[in-house]
Amino acid sequence: MAVATAPTTTAVSRPAARRARPRPSGWGGPRASQLFLVPIALVFVVLFLIPLGQTVYWSFTDFTGYSADVSFVGLENYRVILRDPSMLAGLGFTLLFAVGTTVLVTAIAIPLAVVLNKRFAGRNFVRSALFFPAIPSMAVLGLVWSYILSPIASGALNTVLNNLFGLGPVPWLSDASLARLSVILVGVWGAAGWHAVLYLAYLQSIPAELYEVATIDGAGAVAQFRHITLPLLTPGIVVSQFLLMTGGLKVFDLPYTLTNGGPGFATYTITQSIITSGVGQGRYGLASALAALFTLAVAALSIGQLVLSRRVERNVL
Repeated sequence: MAVATAPTTTAVSRPAARRARPRPSGWGGPRASQLFLVPIALVFVVLFLIPLGQTVYWSFTDFTGYSADVSFVGLENYRVILRDPSMLAGLGFTLLFAVGTTVLVTAIAIPLAVVLNKRFAGRNFVRSALFFPAIPSMAVLGLVWSYILSPIASGALNTVLNNLFGLGPVPWLSDASLARLSVILVGVWGAAGWHAVLYLAYLQSIPAELYEVATIDGAGAVAQFRHITLPLLTPGIVVSQFLLMTGGLKVFDLPYTLTNGGPGFATYTITQSIITSGVGQGRYGLASALAALFTLAVAALSIGQLVLSRRVERNVL
């Protein structure tokens, strides 16, 4: 005669016990962890949202920064911006600088990082030397390169070119096209080493076994770079290009110290327009309108770049 045994309730009661387990309260609960976001939110509101709201409000007024009498002028400040050739020139060069430095730094830094990732004598010294241009501020680099690229015959680079090749003085900073090219190249020189070290950190996280398997399968260096290095380096490319684009759109110190925005308005930037044409002349309303438009442009470009980069990263990985 079979003896019926009562089913054990251990297996049934465990899930129920897990569901019935109370959530931690006090400092271990989710509400307590959200409290740590309060200081960040306060800083964001005080240092970003409130100044942004004031800027948008002033952009519709004739605020001078001194007088308490403020009149509402509507879209007049925005009309002035669209008719001012210096501000339009500043917008054009700012976009050129941001795109140019982003493309050139990326094209230089990735191969440079691949070389720095290999073993060779003096590797640490070379890494430090390439990272050094990123240590001084762009204003200091602009002052140094303004002496090197001086368009007169006694300029450092012109002296070398004259002694070696007998070339006359090259107008590096007095010709509009050469001035734009000079500012972009100095920006690339100052940022390429830093971003190469950034890419190097991502390269060192790639497992070496992938390259060993590819070598066994007969893949060469170019094939390994195309099918292993570049796809796995995509997150680093996203970060690098976002930093380069946002930094290029906000550039002020390098063109200002290198060319002072000249010749003419060839190397004029949006930030220089805000400071000199707006704040420097007591036209805070005009400066606020330009700053509001610039903020919208930077936000749109940054969001678009992030969305595009995420799609590329998702398709590659």
